[in-house]
Amino acid sequence: MKLYYHYFLVGVGLLTGCNSFLDKKSDIHMTIPKSLDDAKLLLNDYTNLTGGFPIYGELGTDDYYVTDATWNAASSLDQRNAYIWADEPYTDAIQWQRPYKAVYVANQVLDILKGINAADNMEEYARCKGAAHFIRVIRAYSFHLLTELHCPAYTINSAPNDFGIPLRLESGIDGKSNRANLKDTYDQIISDFKSAASNLPIVESVKGRPFKASAYAGLARAYLDMGDFDNAYLYADSCLRLRPELIDFNSLKATDALPIPKFNIEVLYSSLSTTLGIMGANFALMDKDLYSSYHTNDLRKGIFFKATNNPPNSFLFKGSYDKSSANIFMGLTTSEVYLIKAEAACRIRHIKEALVCINKLLKNRWNKNATSEEITENDPDKLLALIVNERRKELLFRGRRWADLKRLNLDPRFQKTLIRTLGEEKYSLAPNSPKYAYRLSETVIDLAGLPQNKR
Repeated sequence: MKLYYHYFLVGVGLLTGCNSFLDKKSDIHMTIPKSLDDAKLLLNDYTNLTGGFPIYGELGTDDYYVTDATWNAASSLDQRNAYIWADEPYTDAIQWQRPYKAVYVANQVLDILKGINAADNMEEYARCKGAAHFIRVIRAYSFHLLTELHCPAYTINSAPNDFGIPLRLESGIDGKSNRANLKDTYDQIISDFKSAASNLPIVESVKGRPFKASAYAGLARAYLDMGDFDNAYLYADSCLRLRPELIDFNSLKATDALPIPKFNIEVLYSSLSTTLGIMGANFALMDKDLYSSYHTNDLRKGIFFKATNNPPNSFLFKGSYDKSSANIFMGLTTSEVYLIKAEAACRIRHIKEALVCINKLLKNRWNKNATSEEITENDPDKLLALIVNERRKELLFRGRRWADLKRLNLDPRFQKTLIRTLGEEKYSLAPNSPKYAYRLSETVIDLAGLPQNKR
């Protein structure tokens, strides 16, 4: 079977429209994808569509720390800098390239379908046309993760003037990339998710492919980042009406090395980060205050963490939703959607529904043999603080904390200065610092002529 991928084009040159790169001749045996069979091959490339998403945001969070020895021994200077929020040039283009690789594949499939006469094979065309809408989920998802990493927090007033990301919507490789503003970037993310939500099936038999509830979850996540709590609530509710399932942590074995099953009933869309480096399973030590915040009867304490004596009285993370310690699971889950609905409901004063959501989640995390500590707080401000705290405890190492810190810093009630200590050196990141928008790789800047993030 011939593979018609031309991923070899998907380097920095592709993403930037670099003419010198495009002057290179491709292998004569490589063919541009143009048939329905080609589209199906592209759609089935699970690894390239769902793997290798950027890790820098998580590197900068307050959920973990590393020892001086681990930091000094790190082979990646970029990771060392990301850990201490150093405003230094970054050279690793993979953090930028891999999401755009998924975008490029998505655009290829959409372009293939534009050039095919549906009447030639109605059944196969219909099948691929439906899959094209799942491709829109991948494009929106990729754009959103890049936006969370490289752009400032979204506000209605500043978004039209803030830098967004390049919105590559065609599969052509010779067009120049330009950074859209942040408003247009989120408009495209929302548009793609809505298009997918309107056309995806309610049930998808192929594991790893998104379905209607996946698109609703993506919309809920995006609207939460935008501070549009009415729509975040609406789409979280739509998602949970279709897929309300949660794992009962009483059914898991805390003694297992990796207790949470891959493709479990909570997973709405699976995606993974690049390799972890200093955040690896044997290096990232859990923040002590965070670990202590879990009640003894909270089963997450045993499911998420394992003790280590290096250094003594420390804990490592083992609660991956991909049953792997090599990457971080960054996908969409019902547990996240319950938290989105709870927070959004609280913010728009639907207190009863907020309580129902947060308590349903916690009931599935609490030891069934112990008396459950149901949340009954009716004061909106106090309840919101409880929900935000549970969100951090639930979504640990799930690619959410960086975006949460960024958006919550807009609210004085939740602002937090982050501190890193390495030997005698202390590093800090102030609320609303421009460094919350990580610098673009200098490789991308140099080749594309894109403007760097403001400082």
